[in-house]
Amino acid sequence: MEDLITIHVTDLSGEEHQIAAPTDMNLNVMEAIRANEIPIKATCGGMAMCATCNCLVKSNHPLPEMSEDEEAMLDEAFVLDIDGSRLMCQIPVSDKIDGLQIQLGELTAE
Repeated sequence: MEDLITIHVTDLSGEEHQIAAPTDMNLNVMEAIRANEIPIKATCGGMAMCATCNCLVKSNHPLPEMSEDEEAMLDEAFVLDIDGSRLMCQIPVSDKIDGLQIQLGELTAE
């Protein structure tokens, strides 16, 4: 199928997953990961309001610029590595991210 890209996901236990994500369904990375049955929290369901779908981007793909809301959410949520972190719900699935490598993130305690 031509409308599929590959995303490489390392989960919280260090296990690596290679998932296929369709580019023609207007999904974001969080939704693609859920569709491939990799457990993630994503408490707010993709509204950029909780940061539980944070990840560390390991590859050098051109991603959309981080919005002020996303940056504030990552900062307020005590994400371990703000520099490489993104919210998976804010990364649209497109041909531009074929081969994207991410590591699921954790939140630190206050």
